[in-house]
Amino acid sequence: MKVLVTGGSGFLGSAVCRQLAAAGHEIRSLHRRFAHPLAALGVDQHLGDLRDPDAVHRATAGCDAVVHTAARVGPAADPRPLRDINVTGTRHVLDACRRHGIGILVHTSSPSVVFDNTDIDGGDETLPYPRRPLGPYPATKAAAERLVLAADGPGLATVALRPHCIWGPGDPHFAPRLLRAARLGVLPLAGGGHQRIDTVHVDNAAHAHLLALDRVRPGAPAAGRPYFITQGSPCTLARTLTLFLRALGRSPRLQPVPVPLALAAGSLCEYGWRLLRLPGSPPLDRCLVAGAAYANWFDITAARTHLGYTPLVSTPEGLERLRRTP
Repeated sequence: MKVLVTGGSGFLGSAVCRQLAAAGHEIRSLHRRFAHPLAALGVDQHLGDLRDPDAVHRATAGCDAVVHTAARVGPAADPRPLRDINVTGTRHVLDACRRHGIGILVHTSSPSVVFDNTDIDGGDETLPYPRRPLGPYPATKAAAERLVLAADGPGLATVALRPHCIWGPGDPHFAPRLLRAARLGVLPLAGGGHQRIDTVHVDNAAHAHLLALDRVRPGAPAAGRPYFITQGSPCTLARTLTLFLRALGRSPRLQPVPVPLALAAGSLCEYGWRLLRLPGSPPLDRCLVAGAAYANWFDITAARTHLGYTPLVSTPEGLERLRRTP
């Protein structure tokens, strides 16, 4: 197929492009800056912004399918860019799919759309959206996911994948934040880190997107549904972070912090950053703290059943690759 990848120069998007190229697909990418690694793959690069509907339409024309990985991620002092990119940008992608007769849309969502300050032990896709999302990021990702799933129909088959805490060589989000948190030699852990979590290696997340491209057709069991994507091997937060930090060459002391104190710190940091209009993103926010303070791992039976998903890269193998990366 001829596949458009939005955000093809990003961490997940570039992994999707590599796997699409290996599978023999023709690839086009919509992103903002020229990417030499994509040029080496022969990707047709369209430079533009999701907020520009004309740029989205030009990139989509002539394609058979779209993999929509582009998004604004993480906490933000100003929620407007999150809404403009994650929600309005997704509307532009859907409009372009309809206009150009695209048959398949694979959308990258997030497990944060179901976070609600409670433990999630083996939750599945029946979990509801919370009445009060934990901040602008999960709120905008939930809104985008709803738009995508509601658009599923005879002319356009859609699916939303929820990869949980993507990591691997070149990760610009998880590893840098973890290293910053551990830079003083002590890593605070809400609740002592006994709660179980799960993650997903970037190559496994990309593999799930290619499986969705193959399985999602109008009326197919996988169409119009969300799917959690993880390693399928939950572990305590303390053990998970210890393994990651060792792979990154760090060994800080883990310091338990009461959950109420951690939650209060996340809220104060988020609101204070916004109130004072400080530049950049706050180091903590409600969603990030909730992801660490409560159990959050998910049953991936649905992805195994409908998409044929099985993690290709085990956690030990992924950690070894991370350790070997300069």
